[in-house]
Amino acid sequence: MMDIRLAEAQDLPRIVEIYNAAVPSRRSTADTETVTPESRSEWFHRHEPERRPLLVGEDQGDIVAWMSFEDFYGRPAYAHTAELSIYIAPDYQGRLLGKRLLRRAEALAPSLGIHTLVGYVFAHNAPSLRLLRASGYQEWGRLPDVARMDGSDFSLCIMGKRLESAPAPLGQPAGAG
Repeated sequence: MMDIRLAEAQDLPRIVEIYNAAVPSRRSTADTETVTPESRSEWFHRHEPERRPLLVGEDQGDIVAWMSFEDFYGRPAYAHTAELSIYIAPDYQGRLLGKRLLRRAEALAPSLGIHTLVGYVFAHNAPSLRLLRASGYQEWGRLPDVARMDGSDFSLCIMGKRLESAPAPLGQPAGAG
């Protein structure tokens, strides 16, 4: 059973460890070298719990996954859209944790003022594309051969989902108004 909570500063080394485990696969990140907790400190502190949180998934006290919301494109008109990233420790992949994290992200989004979620996924990352498609995400765009790693070119899919409208004010039924 995985518990999901807000990330704390002492979680950063494990978050980085999970991220770095994805680097050699060339499937989940465009980083070609591992990163350090120090190099990710600014990124970590940009996550505001009430607006763009960073969450971790724990199994019996061990962090096994993380998920982050980040601003999309940084202009005010896009404030209701967020980029979602999910990373799962290798030993925990294939256990439906991604599905659980994605559902939590979608449930949390309205309280964060988010109505649209997007994800950037390499076209050859079949597990992530399968997860997103099964959850109602659509391919909204594809950037052909925009990444080069190890002498090969890779395409990037822009996956997106428009979530249900924000919750109705207290005392008003959803969909009214």
